[in-house]
Amino acid sequence: MEDTNINLIPEQDRDFLQEKGYVYSISFISGTIYLIIKDFDFPEHYAPQKADLLILLPAGYPNAALDMFRTNPDIKLLNGAWPAASEPHEMHLEKSWQTWSRHITWRSGIDSLRTFISAVRKELNKGI
Repeated sequence: MEDTNINLIPEQDRDFLQEKGYVYSISFISGTIYLIIKDFDFPEHYAPQKADLLILLPAGYPNAALDMFRTNPDIKLLNGAWPAASEPHEMHLEKSWQTWSRHITWRSGIDSLRTFISAVRKELNKGI
């Protein structure tokens, strides 16, 4: 998908989104880039198994760390419980987003959207 704000993110991130075939949108508000990946797949431990994934890219990214991720609609474990550290909600882009408190070690100058999404998938695969 070609987004009119695609140049707000580094070329390696643009290439990654294209390579993966993600449908996404990018917005820039008050110094933060909002990247929404549409219909992101969740592992079998969760319901529903697709949701929009919101990633906030702070001013200074990619040197500034990506931290946490957000989903809409809410994602729960199959038993109906909230996944660990994911019950809080935040308002972004006029929607309520489930906030997953996952703090991934960021290596400035090395990490990118590719490594962040990989870390998100690793966390989700734990099924907790």
